[in-house]
Amino acid sequence: MSTTTTTLPNALPTTRALRSLYFIRTIFSVIWVTLVALLAKSSPGLATVLLIIYPAWDVVGTLLDIRANKNAGTSLLPQYINTVISILTTIAVAIAIQKGVPEALIVFGVWAMLTGLIQLVLGIKRRRALGGQWPMIISGGQSVLAGVSFIAMAHSPNMGIVNLAGYSAFGAFYYLLAAIRLNRTNTVE
Repeated sequence: MSTTTTTLPNALPTTRALRSLYFIRTIFSVIWVTLVALLAKSSPGLATVLLIIYPAWDVVGTLLDIRANKNAGTSLLPQYINTVISILTTIAVAIAIQKGVPEALIVFGVWAMLTGLIQLVLGIKRRRALGGQWPMIISGGQSVLAGVSFIAMAHSPNMGIVNLAGYSAFGAFYYLLAAIRLNRTNTVE
């Protein structure tokens, strides 16, 4: 059964800004995945930098999300919480990687679970106002599950940053879908 999503009067600028942000996040993830696939196994130093950059980029992406939603009339508390979580994760990954890859993957897994939960909640809230959020809702749920699996498999001898590339690739796919879905202000969900 389909329902038409009702949009707020100021939804058009928010929708446009989010669509642009989603395309930017897609491009970043594609570049990150490509670098991981090409270089991570041959350069542990680069793998470390890439692992630290990923949550740091989420800080930037979330700040851009806050900017896109500043006039949307909705609470920005989830985005601010996400920003703090991603800043702490960036620092924690940098510290944990000094102890070893499993420790860094556990930190990354906790981060994926927490930020996935926030993305899930935001997707549900935005669906009512903006539409086009099913990819973000699915992505948030999948991020929670991926985080659990990263933690569970952190000590597996085959687990490494290359395994995170799939997570990022799915994120890119969902951001691309959400950007396409936001192509219209009024959508049928």
